Amino acid sequence: MKPYLDQQREFFQTEATKSYTFRIEQLKKLRQAIITHEQAILDALKKDLNKSSFEAYTTEIGFTLLSIRSAIRSLKRWMRIKKVPTPIYQLNTRSYIKNEPLGNVLIIGPYNYPFQLVIEPLVGAIAAGNTAIMKPSEFTKETEKVLEKVINETFDPKYLKVITGDYLVTGELIKLKFDHIFFTGSTRVGQIVYEAASKNLVPVTLELGGKSPTIVDETVNLKVAARRIAFGKFINAGQTCIAPDYIYVKKDIHDAFVKELNTVIETMYSNYEDFGRIVNERHFNRLLSLINKDQVANHHHYDFNDRLISPTVMKNVTWDDPIMKEEIFGPILPVLTYESINQLIFELKLKERPLALYLFSNNKVTQDKVFNQLSFGGGAINDTIMHVSNPDLPFGGIGPSGIGAYHGKHSFELFSHQKSYIKRSTWLDLPMAYPPYSSKKEKLIRRIMK
Repeated sequence: MKPYLDQQREFFQTEATKSYTFRIEQLKKLRQAIITHEQAILDALKKDLNKSSFEAYTTEIGFTLLSIRSAIRSLKRWMRIKKVPTPIYQLNTRSYIKNEPLGNVLIIGPYNYPFQLVIEPLVGAIAAGNTAIMKPSEFTKETEKVLEKVINETFDPKYLKVITGDYLVTGELIKLKFDHIFFTGSTRVGQIVYEAASKNLVPVTLELGGKSPTIVDETVNLKVAARRIAFGKFINAGQTCIAPDYIYVKKDIHDAFVKELNTVIETMYSNYEDFGRIVNERHFNRLLSLINKDQVANHHHYDFNDRLISPTVMKNVTWDDPIMKEEIFGPILPVLTYESINQLIFELKLKERPLALYLFSNNKVTQDKVFNQLSFGGGAINDTIMHVSNPDLPFGGIGPSGIGAYHGKHSFELFSHQKSYIKRSTWLDLPMAYPPYSSKKEKLIRRIMK
């Protein structure tokens, strides 16, 4: 692995990646490579996770194509040197910020969106002028093969390179002295990456997850709320880092909401043919162990051979149940109840800060309380997960749910160093700041700087 990094480091030193023309050319090449291999990508995602072509295109291929298009349109503006105000005491001086590439970056992708979550950060890395080594998830082997083909047959390895393999390969990569590591995955593995990177003082971006809550009160249209929650939860069989992990519903409407949720599930997911599959047997068994059949509130189906778990609603759930001890990351949706929004906010403040939070309420006071008092990565009022699709919004966690944010311009900034500098004219050079100092000079300086 180190020879590839050495090769990329040498190429970066040639300054070739820094020009606007070069970056635009590479973004266009990436876009065309994705379009050329579109069917192969769709086929791989179907084999790995049983993603329908609609879901695979919208959440993986189309998502990244939109990001590339946005970067191509905006790159010249992003790259402009920014002039900023200069204090009055710095006479004849101008101040600037210039975005420069970090250098050689490592991108480690997860299995749940195995194409998008490698390509999306790559778009930012290219736009910012870096080289990149990518390590896709070994759990989605067909997509791993396609990524290897798309990148390694399109780009020179001294610039972009996909390296495949298991966790041992990842372990070797994170020990190398990259200029930045971008990791998407579990908190446990994120901790390992963070620790390894710290030994070389390599900065990291960690896109993790957590137990993202959804709150539903009595002021909303229950049918709309149930439909939007079900969509956000069960897309990709619940294997989405920002999926609603559990629901807190106002006690008075609990039964009506669960009934509506079950109706929505029967309507939207009656056909399992295109419903996502759990990535592997280990995660399938983990999820089954979290289901208490006595708490299941809807028709429940699973198939060992096909790694299928149908959308499952659990009620009468408390924080003492196993389902509430860890991030679910699957198509199981526990429903809890609350009576007072103030008490619920107090309780949620005691939990670890999640990657997302969703509130279904038409009460302006409740909206303000929840979004002002609770801390989380990002979220929505009266919707789920769709905030991730706006490239103008930064996407990332806080605390245990992640470090750093990206998407759109935020990706460009993430993979850039904001280099600050001043430019001062020489036609005037007042002796005020130079020794020898005097009380008169000091009085004047104090007056200026107060």
